[in-house]
Amino acid sequence: MLRKFSRSLSFRLLAIFVVLAAMFVFGAFTALKLLYNSDEIRGLISGHLSLHVHYVKEDIGSPPRIERAIAITESVPVDIRILGPDLDWASDSNFPLLKELEFGPSPKFSDDPDAWVDELQDLEFAVLGRHRFLKIQQDDYQIVVSTPRIADVSSGPDIITIIVGLGLLYLAIGYLAVRWLFKPISAIRGGAAHIGRGNLEHRIRNIRKDQLGDLANDINKLAGDVEHMLDAKRALLLGISHELRTPMSRMRLALEFLENPDDRENLRSEIVEMEKIVVSLLEAERLATRHESLSTTLVDAGALLDDLIDDFFSRDRARLHVTNKAGQVEARIDEARISLMLKNLISNALRYSTDEDGRVEVCMDASDTDLVWTIKDYGPGMSSDQARHIGEPFYRGDPSRTRGTGGTGLGLYLAQLVAEAHQGTLTLQNPDQPGACFECRIPLDLT
Repeated sequence: MLRKFSRSLSFRLLAIFVVLAAMFVFGAFTALKLLYNSDEIRGLISGHLSLHVHYVKEDIGSPPRIERAIAITESVPVDIRILGPDLDWASDSNFPLLKELEFGPSPKFSDDPDAWVDELQDLEFAVLGRHRFLKIQQDDYQIVVSTPRIADVSSGPDIITIIVGLGLLYLAIGYLAVRWLFKPISAIRGGAAHIGRGNLEHRIRNIRKDQLGDLANDINKLAGDVEHMLDAKRALLLGISHELRTPMSRMRLALEFLENPDDRENLRSEIVEMEKIVVSLLEAERLATRHESLSTTLVDAGALLDDLIDDFFSRDRARLHVTNKAGQVEARIDEARISLMLKNLISNALRYSTDEDGRVEVCMDASDTDLVWTIKDYGPGMSSDQARHIGEPFYRGDPSRTRGTGGTGLGLYLAQLVAEAHQGTLTLQNPDQPGACFECRIPLDLT
């Protein structure tokens, strides 16, 4: 979940807003603190507070005059309690007793450089509920001032709650605004995913008129350009491949009139090789067009493997060791193309290994979700560098090989296209080791 949020642009932008807001609040409080900590401001505030305390003490007098204390409470929204050797009076009968209050110095009134106001002598402070109390020592008497009045009990939220609530509200509004701002990204991602799967005719709809809308328009234009380019390339390749069949048919016919049998056989093998290349190119082009649907049916995979060995490798049975660990298992696949893939893999294994190397192992297995074929030979194997080029057409690991010893370089390319068309994988399991072991995994139910 955290990883998902960390990849979200909305979340990142919101986090930037929060960090900037926190930095602003911290900076503002630091600036205020520095301002209040200046000697001039501290002295000014301390002087005013000392003057007000002096006025209260002078006005009430010593011994205290109750009528002056009453006059103060009537003109200022405070309550007063006066205690002394022969006096215990309060302007409100609910005024707390002194034993209920914990008086002490306030950290805000101190000679410490971090305090806001210089320390005031003969003053102590206490807090009870939402009331603040100031105790003034006047000879043998204690004058306690409460603000606000004892009867004035606020029923609403305090200032901290209001600030936190407003902060959370603004944060929620900011989050919704950012979500709305980046809402087209999900549509753009979905459209790009459709196009990436080969649905080049797909277009992103409901585009806004902003920079994200411009991006969506650019993606739509790119998809159209790629679609036109691939269609033109496919048409050219198909046209060339089809046109090549006619002269090859004529060459086959003319071949029969050659008198020298050696020349006839050599030319026949070359023509057959050319026909294989044309057929492979046509099949590769069909498979590479990802929006071209496969002809899938429910196939008995074990029977498919047995029929393939009987049809194409009956002469090489002695060189093959076939194992079916899955038993009778059915898969929804394109039978013809899976047969082509297995035929190419087995042919490669036989081509690159000899009788002395050992038999080629062909194994079929199945998991809960996948059908797995493994084709292993004991030939020279492939390096990691060669393995990186498996999906490239016409690539042969050893450039010195001829078509007679190394094939056309289309076998593995076609095999990988077939696996990918089935939403599966084809991987070399043991690069840089003797022998080559290819594993192909195909979903049992292609959706």
